[in-house]
Amino acid sequence: MVSREGARNIVGIIGNVISFGLFLSPVPTFYKIAKKKDVEEFKPDPYIATVLNCMFWVFYGMPFVRPDSILVVTINSIGLVLELIYLSIFFTYARNNGRKKVLIGLAVELAFFVVIVVITLLTLHGPTKRSLMVGIICDIFNIIMYTSPLTIMKKVITTKSVRYMPFYLSLTNFLNGSVWTAFALIKFDVYILVSNGLGAISGAVQLILYACYFRRTPKEDEDVVKPAVQLSATNAA
Repeated sequence: MVSREGARNIVGIIGNVISFGLFLSPVPTFYKIAKKKDVEEFKPDPYIATVLNCMFWVFYGMPFVRPDSILVVTINSIGLVLELIYLSIFFTYARNNGRKKVLIGLAVELAFFVVIVVITLLTLHGPTKRSLMVGIICDIFNIIMYTSPLTIMKKVITTKSVRYMPFYLSLTNFLNGSVWTAFALIKFDVYILVSNGLGAISGAVQLILYACYFRRTPKEDEDVVKPAVQLSATNAA
């Protein structure tokens, strides 16, 4: 019989695989950017936000903040590297305004992250207090990114078209939130549970909308390149 810790590790590994797929979802977008050597109307904002989210989840998973969370560290470390690669591609082909936005955004995030790390390590002692502070911050950013598709869902309802809500991204979002919710329940972790529970609900609603409006979507929509939506990805924790 599989122990609780063993079951948690298995679920965590499955979560890592799904989250990895979620982190890879913007690849077609950046392939298109690199091929055209132009960022067109794509924005760096979701990827800049995901960098900060990944950094905080990596910090949260450190042994001196939240012991036994190595699987949270691994997937968010991978996500952090991928997001920085995406931003590097964007920076390469963006105009000056776009490049400034990337540099300023990352600089502000790094400064904020360093401040939180210093405060946590110097003023809070013990994993309980540290995980409380960092966990709340992680949840705030995760919830923001999980709820970001609300505007897209509204567009689906008003236009009666799923053109701007790719199915596989919605499906991965739902599976990701569900698996990490299970991970949090096996060995109770309220900070992973809250945001990913909401993520699972958000993904389920997206899939329901997709089922409702898929047949109503005009066929010509299928030939249009759908803009990528980065959900955070870290959703991955």
